[in-house]
Amino acid sequence: MQLTWKWLEPARLKAAHFAAPERESIYAACLDASLLEPHVAGRLGKRPGASHEAVIREMSTSRWQTAATERATGPQQRAYDKALASTARIEGYRRAAIDVAETNWRPTCVLFGLTSIVLVVALGWLAALGAVLVAMAAMLSLIRWPGGTLFHRRLNLLAGFYGVIWLVRRCRLGVRAARWGAILETKGTRPLVEHVVLQLLGDDPDSVYVPSHTDGLRAPRAPGYVVSNSAMKQLKRKLDHIEDGTIAVCGPRGTGKSTLLEACVEDARFGVLVQAPAAYAPLDFLVSLFVRVCVQYIDDQGYTVPELTRLSPMLRLARTARRRARQLGRWIVFALPALALFCLGLSAPVRALYADYASTIADLLRQQGSTLHKQALSVWNGHAIGLGVVICLVALVWWHSRHDVWPVRLLGRLWKHSTFIGMTIAVVSVGSVLTDERMRHQAAELPKGTVLTCLWLFLLWLVLHGAREALEEPGAPLSGHDMSLVLRPPATAAGVYLLYVLVTTPQTNQLLSDPDNPIRLCGAIAGALIVRAGYWHPKPAEPALVARCRNYLYRLQTIQTTASTWSGTAPQPLAIGGSHATTVSTVPPTMPELVTEFRELLGDIAKQKTLFGDRAVIAIDEVDRLGSDTEALDFLREIKAILGVRHVHYLISVAEDVGATFVRRGLPHRDVTDSSLDDIIHVPPSTLAESNKILSARSETLTEPYALLAHSLSGGVLRDLLRYALQIKETQDKTQAHELPDIAYDLILEELSETLAGFRTLLSKHQWTPSTSDTLTAFRFLCNQLRDACPCTEPELRQALETFATESAEGHADPAPDRELVDEARQLVDEASAYVYFSLTLLEIFGEKGLEYRTSRASAFGADGAPERLAEARQELAISPYSARTLINSIRMAWELPLGPANRLDLPASRAVCPRHRVRP
Repeated sequence: MQLTWKWLEPARLKAAHFAAPERESIYAACLDASLLEPHVAGRLGKRPGASHEAVIREMSTSRWQTAATERATGPQQRAYDKALASTARIEGYRRAAIDVAETNWRPTCVLFGLTSIVLVVALGWLAALGAVLVAMAAMLSLIRWPGGTLFHRRLNLLAGFYGVIWLVRRCRLGVRAARWGAILETKGTRPLVEHVVLQLLGDDPDSVYVPSHTDGLRAPRAPGYVVSNSAMKQLKRKLDHIEDGTIAVCGPRGTGKSTLLEACVEDARFGVLVQAPAAYAPLDFLVSLFVRVCVQYIDDQGYTVPELTRLSPMLRLARTARRRARQLGRWIVFALPALALFCLGLSAPVRALYADYASTIADLLRQQGSTLHKQALSVWNGHAIGLGVVICLVALVWWHSRHDVWPVRLLGRLWKHSTFIGMTIAVVSVGSVLTDERMRHQAAELPKGTVLTCLWLFLLWLVLHGAREALEEPGAPLSGHDMSLVLRPPATAAGVYLLYVLVTTPQTNQLLSDPDNPIRLCGAIAGALIVRAGYWHPKPAEPALVARCRNYLYRLQTIQTTASTWSGTAPQPLAIGGSHATTVSTVPPTMPELVTEFRELLGDIAKQKTLFGDRAVIAIDEVDRLGSDTEALDFLREIKAILGVRHVHYLISVAEDVGATFVRRGLPHRDVTDSSLDDIIHVPPSTLAESNKILSARSETLTEPYALLAHSLSGGVLRDLLRYALQIKETQDKTQAHELPDIAYDLILEELSETLAGFRTLLSKHQWTPSTSDTLTAFRFLCNQLRDACPCTEPELRQALETFATESAEGHADPAPDRELVDEARQLVDEASAYVYFSLTLLEIFGEKGLEYRTSRASAFGADGAPERLAEARQELAISPYSARTLINSIRMAWELPLGPANRLDLPASRAVCPRHRVRP
């Protein structure tokens, strides 16, 4: 069985407190456990002075010990102090008795214990109480002689008596120490250790990167990491306030529209999520959606979806026969031996019953048969006219009741009461033991020790067997199944040993050998079988909606063909013959038929779900992937016919252009969104608070400065946010750096290098002249500097970035006149320079130490100094480089950064050792 550290560490800590319940030992154990926390241990050793030894030395001072203890005051501490004082007092009494006595106390106590054990074994359990009373009387009588051997033996016994009391008090002290230690570690040492570590780290302690697992970052669509945001709450409110309708979910790509739709479909009791095809065909899309709805409903109702296999009928028949033969063989292997043994055990009692009652039953049956025969002859001969009339009436009533359901209901009611009948038979069969005078007399003569032994073995078997069956349930965890394997041998051993005791003990063997016991056992088994049969119910008929869905699946996914041939020939000599062949094939459904049938089926499903308080949701994702907004509107126009189904909520993810078109409804503009959509939800990029919440759910140790860096680079777009958070981890693994400036420097430059390479690729598609080729040369030179960046060339690189970011915007970076560049190329150059300007701003903010202090100073400047503005600048780059540059200038002013090129060649030495030149520049 695999044990994880999170489960083992609390148990280990409690065991340490129990083993060493002294106050100093508890504090030391709690301190060690607090230092093992991932977010604490990951920060130790990353900066000078913030080491494991330094934290222990600081926390060992009386100041922090007192502060930690005061945080853990309460009932548990008072109980611990009381137990500690009581244990110390008893230990003092024991030591005093040992010191006064002149002989060793251990032989005396061992002899007394062995004598008590012998008395218990020889005389029974009641002798234990007598032994204790005799020992107490002896100790009281020995008090009169203050000297001599007897006096020292009394002190030895007294020391042993105090030793037993001390052991009990010591166990209680260990339990209370474990309880108080858990509180001390949770409320005392853990928060104080975190505080001390932050103090030892100095400025910007959150800038130290703490490595952790990245499972949540590596799997963006993994379940369990969905964080509710404002858009999700707004969409759920709209779904709660409208009975049905079509809601569009729009927003930039990567903001989490698909995640939002998946969450709503998962919350609904009946939900289907489909992807809009890139090159769509309305008929194919509707067929795919129709099939998904049918499959989802059949699975939701607990029925099997038809596989529509293409195997031959003979092969399917052979597989079915093989499966049934295997099941029958397994049943026969266990059923036949059990039946043979059962018949062997009951053979003698059955023969005895047959010998006693066979003749009586045969006479009764012959008598009743003769009576019925005489009555039938009387009716046949006309001697019982009234009885004949009654028989005719019974026949008429039986014929007219052929369409009634009362016979089935009568049988159902009798079957429903079969459980009570079976329990009655079993109870009467077993309860007959109480009326058997001989059995009661033999039971009264059973020894009490035998009864207690059998009772304890039966209870032990019952507990172990019940625990094993509970752990074997389908919902039990993997460790539960492992424990069931561990409990199976002792449960079997307890049951076997109980049978062994019952058979080998003469008194119980005599009870088991009663001649009527096989009949009682037979009655109990028959009653149990009747009770078991009472729980059986015939499989209900397949619901009409499930049958409709199954029929639609066959119709939409298969082509059914039926052929029939008839031929005839007259006998010779006149040879006249004829033949006729007919072939019937299904016709693929047309679009109008599909729309009508789909709306009817979906409406019936939604109506049924509504009766039970559930909700039906159809989500259509990736409509914004169709290309232009015109294609998306055409797609909505084509599927408009299936929208507007009663009690059905449609959720459609669309691009921002379609959402903007719907917002303009009522103005001098009208299109398909007016009649197709009922409402719209805009999914904006995440705010800084939401990004912190998302990243904290996916990574335990990603602190706020790193979340701010990922948020600023991504602009709050969820997909990019997770990507940059994972790149932070990759950059740390590559550089082995632990400070935010080092990690941010490499990450920003790497991202900038890839982006400028992409811009250069786009620019290469245009026609260039000798006078305009300097622009490409400037891109190539800057890309080379970024690719070969190292701490030695950091001043020159920053100088080149500032020059490109500022002079390109003013038209100085490319010496060619603006008229020689086409408008698209000029736009790409401006976008690239704006992005370089944005990256340079991030580099100057995150690439320097003292981020916490500079953030507070920028926030005091006003709204432009808020950290959220960095993500807004990244979002503005997707709209216009010119408005983005204005916003970036405002941000730089708030952060006290220069707006023009600065002399970077006189910068101080770099903070890191150059990995290429192996020296510090």
